[in-house]
Amino acid sequence: MKHMAKQSSLTTISYLLVGFLSLFIAFPIFILLHKQLPDYDWPIHTDRILLFVLVIVFVLLLLSLFRPIINFIFAGTLIILLYGTFTDTYGFQNLATDYKTMFSAIKYNSGDNNKMILDDSKFYYKTDILAATDYRNAEVRAFAVRAANANFKREQNLNERYRDVIQCFAVFKKINRNWNYVNDPVGQEYFAKASESVKYLAGDCDDHAILMVAAIRSIGGTARFVSTTGHLYPELYVGDKYDLERLTNIIQNGLFPIESKDQSLHYHADPDGKIWLNLDYTAAHPGGRFYAQPILGILMPK
Repeated sequence: MKHMAKQSSLTTISYLLVGFLSLFIAFPIFILLHKQLPDYDWPIHTDRILLFVLVIVFVLLLLSLFRPIINFIFAGTLIILLYGTFTDTYGFQNLATDYKTMFSAIKYNSGDNNKMILDDSKFYYKTDILAATDYRNAEVRAFAVRAANANFKREQNLNERYRDVIQCFAVFKKINRNWNYVNDPVGQEYFAKASESVKYLAGDCDDHAILMVAAIRSIGGTARFVSTTGHLYPELYVGDKYDLERLTNIIQNGLFPIESKDQSLHYHADPDGKIWLNLDYTAAHPGGRFYAQPILGILMPK
């Protein structure tokens, strides 16, 4: 009898485990289907409730068929995650981060509407802008290092893969939270050197973009200029689509949770898949809304 009771308890735990995994897997599947299927506007969202129930039932039946194997895989996964947690490799915190990232990617997927063609043939004042971007200047470098030390140090250590990008976000935070917009002299296009702007954190959009690009480049980041009608702004290279998904989670749930709440990230993608986040002075967080379109040209500092 004791053996039968023990067997019954193990079976119950096994089915509870399958039920938990079904919910864990069903949620992202439901969100994906919810975004892809048309909304039939049934009363009290009955169509979405039915869809969620069907997804759970399907996943539950599928896992139940392979219950013994699923239990073995689950136990092995727990052991691996425990080992990863204690050895500081891939543990439970990393799993939670990847799960949040998946939700963010599903929720904020922007499609391929941000493709950019590289062209600086119509980029006005190109020579002046490049000359003002003095990223090798010691004061510019010192400014960027101080910003990296002052902001997000914990996150830099926690997300070692993206330490360099997070340090660039720290520079963005320093500049954008202190920037004061000041016009050029009347009738003159004035381009302040980055080494000048670090002293005042003031100027127009050209000066802001020059300082941002120079400061980022001074600590090993990659940034470029984007020209629109009457406006110039900087963009930061962050990697590919996979990196964008991870960084979306870091920005929205870690670095800029208030500023980016319920906001998607705005970026451009090169033909080869490189992703560039908007860092305009009008943005409250990396990847904020674009200030002006259409694009006239893109300039990469040498």
